[in-house]
Amino acid sequence: MNRIDQRFAELKQRGETALIPFLTVGDPSVAASVELILEMERAGADLVELGVPYSDPLADGPIIQRSSERALQSKITIYDVIHVAREVRSRGSELPFILFTYYNPLLQIGLERVFKLMQENDISGIIIPDLPLEEDGEARAAAESFGVHLIPLVAPTSNERVKRIAASAKGFVYCVSSLGVTGVRSEFFGGIEEFLATVKEAASVPVAVGFGISNREQVQRFEQLVDGVVVGSAVVRTIEGALEHLQADSAHPEGLQQIHHFVSHLKG
Repeated sequence: MNRIDQRFAELKQRGETALIPFLTVGDPSVAASVELILEMERAGADLVELGVPYSDPLADGPIIQRSSERALQSKITIYDVIHVAREVRSRGSELPFILFTYYNPLLQIGLERVFKLMQENDISGIIIPDLPLEEDGEARAAAESFGVHLIPLVAPTSNERVKRIAASAKGFVYCVSSLGVTGVRSEFFGGIEEFLATVKEAASVPVAVGFGISNREQVQRFEQLVDGVVVGSAVVRTIEGALEHLQADSAHPEGLQQIHHFVSHLKG
């Protein structure tokens, strides 16, 4: 069984909602990313999104853009991200890993090669934010052939389109809580509850929500509505605030403690 399916099934049995933090791999270094992921697991993370730094991240707000710029200074690639997943797994992690990458880096390497590497290194899913449903046939076929879940993003647009995306989803459906780019928010659009209910009705897989969720109170609100909550910019901002303790090829306890405290508070 794919680790994503297994983890959501375990959480459902315990009556829990998945906490899914995101980080940009390589910010500030590959070694620090390994330690940060392990620390997030110790703090209660249930799945982790591994962000591939990209020079033109259209879906990302300024916090994640800055993290991509820092990682790209070290020329971090998909290969480095996969290496981090392999290293974390070798140190005993049971986390399901989800690759978050734009489509162009996949095309440069080749879809078959990337999905084969993902399978070989126990990466369970992939999110491609700039690949619409109408154009995902080749990627979907490659993902399925290697046992990887292609996880769709669904925004609050037309009900018909929302239902079509949700009905064909694998792993889970990633619902976008607000139109626009990622970032920390104090409010979400007014029809969020109805939108999430529409997705849940149409989907046969778990439903998660992300974009803008940044504190325990917001996580608690959505825990009542969905199966998983994604926290991206607020985690990356916490890493950014601890950079002086995470530089070079090591991650000092003080920096790791900051991320542990933040993630454990989100989990509640």
